[in-house]
Amino acid sequence: MNGTKPQITSPEKQKNKNSFIQELLHPEISTVYRVRGGMDRIFLIIVILLLCYGSVMVFSSSYVYAKNNQNIQDSFYFVKKQTFFAIAGAAIMIIVSFIDYGFIKKFTVPIFAVSFLLLAAVPFLGQTLKGATRWIKIGPLQFQPSDIMKFALILMLATYISFYKDKIGQFKYGILFPAMITGAVCAVTLLEHHMSGTIILFLIGVSMIFISGANWKILAAFGGSFAAVAVPIMLFTDYMKKRIDAWLHPELYLQTGGWQPYQSLLAIGSGGLFGVGLGNSYQKHMWLPEPQNDFIFAIVCEELGMIGATVLIALFLMLIWRGFVIAKRAPDIFSSLLVTGLTAKIGIQALLNIAVVTVAVPTTGIALPFFSYGGTALIMQLVEMGMILNVSRYSSQNSL
Repeated sequence: MNGTKPQITSPEKQKNKNSFIQELLHPEISTVYRVRGGMDRIFLIIVILLLCYGSVMVFSSSYVYAKNNQNIQDSFYFVKKQTFFAIAGAAIMIIVSFIDYGFIKKFTVPIFAVSFLLLAAVPFLGQTLKGATRWIKIGPLQFQPSDIMKFALILMLATYISFYKDKIGQFKYGILFPAMITGAVCAVTLLEHHMSGTIILFLIGVSMIFISGANWKILAAFGGSFAAVAVPIMLFTDYMKKRIDAWLHPELYLQTGGWQPYQSLLAIGSGGLFGVGLGNSYQKHMWLPEPQNDFIFAIVCEELGMIGATVLIALFLMLIWRGFVIAKRAPDIFSSLLVTGLTAKIGIQALLNIAVVTVAVPTTGIALPFFSYGGTALIMQLVEMGMILNVSRYSSQNSL
């Protein structure tokens, strides 16, 4: 595989435990031989291209803001930190790619439990930044537990579904229990008033349940019931109503939520086909707030035009395509679900971010993977890419 001499590992153990928790300690890897070879080079190249592209755009979008910020006054502040996170994350990604995913599966419950406790602790111990309490600070380390929970939820659902694969067609095992897991995570996240994180976690859960083979009619009814409850809450909650009004008419609400989407549209419209040139954005000169964060795609459109935006979207589509190829070739249900969930998560975040920046949906804080500035998010994304590369080292082979 990929020019590397394969090494055949031992055949996978038969399931001999009845308990789901016991299964986590003795992970089942079906009745196939796993052939280990080199990692998927195409996927790795796409990740590196996205990482490099994103790092360049972090510098281009941030140096004006960093220079004029009285607490920073260093044009290279954001790009230096992002480069450090990128290098550290890439190193961790390579390390993770060599660790057998069956070993990581053993720690599903502890990973999920710690992530859930950190998430639940945010309203009580969290740090408040820009009016939102979503971060936890431990010494010099500051991170969003929701970023870790996205991975933990995918890992938990992949493990659960692989264990109950023969009962997934039943409502109790295929929809109710995984929906309860997802619902509990979303409810705790919602306590932080973290709407974007809640939406992403909900979509991850629904995607995992759908690809597991659960009854789609029941799933659609469940999703419709959720929407029937969520939509009225959004429409009649003052916080969300203001966001919707600012989305529909940003020019009328420049002081109350419409400023960012309005300036974002100006940036996108100014780029045209070829853009105004790398580094030459006008909107980043204190017009578009903190352009290195959630609205970095607007700067890509302004500086590199439709061409640059198309390249960005094409790279994400290639990543998603290659991720699904790896999932299809995975040797067992758990690894296939894990890769599919992680790939879907990147696709969901990229799609929602671009939709927000282009004002196709109401504004909410959704980062663009590999592009938006943020240490925890970037490192977690690279850890997740390491997991996909890990699975890509194996192919399914029928037992003799």
